[in-house]
Amino acid sequence: MAEAKQAPSWRRWVVLVVTIAGVAVTASLGRWQLGRAAQKEALQAAIERQSQLPAVPLEELRRPSDVDAHLLHRPVTLRGRWLHEHTVFLDNRQMHGRPGFYVLTPLKLAGREEAVVVQRGWAPRDVQDRTRLPSVPTGDGEVRLEGRIAPPPAKLYEFDAAGSGPIRQNLDLASYEQEVGTPLWPVSVVQTAAVAGDPEDGLLRDWPAPAVDVHKHYGYAFQWFALSALMTGLYVWFQLLRPRLRRSS
Repeated sequence: MAEAKQAPSWRRWVVLVVTIAGVAVTASLGRWQLGRAAQKEALQAAIERQSQLPAVPLEELRRPSDVDAHLLHRPVTLRGRWLHEHTVFLDNRQMHGRPGFYVLTPLKLAGREEAVVVQRGWAPRDVQDRTRLPSVPTGDGEVRLEGRIAPPPAKLYEFDAAGSGPIRQNLDLASYEQEVGTPLWPVSVVQTAAVAGDPEDGLLRDWPAPAVDVHKHYGYAFQWFALSALMTGLYVWFQLLRPRLRRSS
């Protein structure tokens, strides 16, 4: 009889401990999502500030390191010569909902030993033959273009190892630098206008704005806080209020 009387008390303690742990974990996850949202809002503000800066000649800047984040998203102008034989077509990239390629070509900077990978634009894929490359005219002389400094192209999941042909899923700058045989900057340049002194290439350049997904984090935070409130409400009702109502009735 004594054990039967102690069992309900033991279960109540277990329920209390589990509820406290669950509320603490979900509330902590909610606060973490709010922190992530604040970080990305700060990143968005930094991107907007950078985009308002005047364009600077890229060939006059020192070669950045991987941690020179203050250069990202800044408008720049470039002068140099296309290394068109090393053009790469990144597959499975979309623009306006259509599948196609991002066309990347290294540009040997004028008066410098280094080159920078230029994300030149988007070209549609041939629906009949996905291995057929789009025609992208590229001049042999010195060209001048406008763009903004950006991280290397985002990587997509790929089942096979990184390829070495003109059509690739992703681009690894370290191995690509060995292919090109020229030191490459650890960043890329997103081309934003047609090239002066180059033939019309027919590429689209409606680049999407850098996504920071702030609303996603607010949504996750709401879900975690809602779950925390739900556990608290269920505990109060089933462990505190309902037993009292039963005793009073």
